[in-house]
Amino acid sequence: MKRLVTTIAIALAVVLRSAAALAGDLGSAEEARALLDRAVVELKQDRDAAIARFNRGDGGFRDRDLYVFCATPDGNTVAHPTHVGTNLKDLEDKRGKPFGREMFEVAEEGKVKEVTYLWPKPGGAEPVEKNTYVTRVGDLVCGVGFYK
Repeated sequence: MKRLVTTIAIALAVVLRSAAALAGDLGSAEEARALLDRAVVELKQDRDAAIARFNRGDGGFRDRDLYVFCATPDGNTVAHPTHVGTNLKDLEDKRGKPFGREMFEVAEEGKVKEVTYLWPKPGGAEPVEKNTYVTRVGDLVCGVGFYK
């Protein structure tokens, strides 16, 4: 009996450690907001250098699933780790929600808004709830998303 209890305790510890490790693989809402705030400061100092840093992920601008993206008024992404040139305004989630267009509608200079939509986690195929903080910096709409 003692051996069974020990085996169960070890198995439970492994499961809990695995769940904690998986949770640590994703950025939090607080980390996403902090990253967006840093990005705004960088953009105001030197827009072109900031966009280049965002695309390379330099200086912590890419952390696990967190990254900065920015798009021009026509929707063209100029900052994104993998999809520079994609039109943000054309993006819809699995339900057909035009979340890219919504980001442009709600983004305001000096304010941070939140847009919620369904999107697969990195390495996954099934869409899950994702939230993105968005703001406007000059003529750019920029954001950082996180998974719930």
